[in-house]
Amino acid sequence: MTNGFFITFEGGEGGGKSTQIKLLAAALQAQHRDVIMTREPGGSVGAEEIRGLLLKGEPGRWDGATEMLLVYAARRDHVVQTVWPAMSAGKVVISDRFADSTMAYQGYGHGVDKDAVKAVHRAALGDFQPNLTLIFDLPVEIGLARAMARPDMNKSAAEDRYERMGRDFHERLRQGFLAIAKAEPARCKVIDATQSMEATHAQTLSAVLSVLDD
Repeated sequence: MTNGFFITFEGGEGGGKSTQIKLLAAALQAQHRDVIMTREPGGSVGAEEIRGLLLKGEPGRWDGATEMLLVYAARRDHVVQTVWPAMSAGKVVISDRFADSTMAYQGYGHGVDKDAVKAVHRAALGDFQPNLTLIFDLPVEIGLARAMARPDMNKSAAEDRYERMGRDFHERLRQGFLAIAKAEPARCKVIDATQSMEATHAQTLSAVLSVLDD
């Protein structure tokens, strides 16, 4: 399952990950690389069903531990059904979120024991980790303003449950991602998401190619 390459995009709300994933995929495809884009929660039929449970509804509908277990149920299905087969076929897999989001959102954000998060990861996926993780960082107030300005936030069925959590939660979230990056500098690269779309893409592509072509 390690013939391919697994890149994950992480960060708080409003960091522009979805746009940057599309730009990166197009750039890599222009180099004749076989690329697939996926996302979490989601990325497989079963995981997409769980996505709605996590991202819609009232902010307090689940506690942190329940969220973590739901996320890992979705993640196991996503990896087994989508990520590992694509990597076995030699593809570059780019995922909008992965395990670092669980540590940041449920561990740092909701206060779930971090060793428990790690234990659930081992039970679900063993020691499987991305080859490269890009963490898109920007101040909380900027990210939330961007997230709430998205067109889908005006819909009653919007996946906005996390955007509606308190400012303190999002500050803990940001610090969690930065702590993860500091702890694993070989895997994680921090991207300045306050830059223009073009400048952010240039930094993203440079970080990817420096590892992909190594």
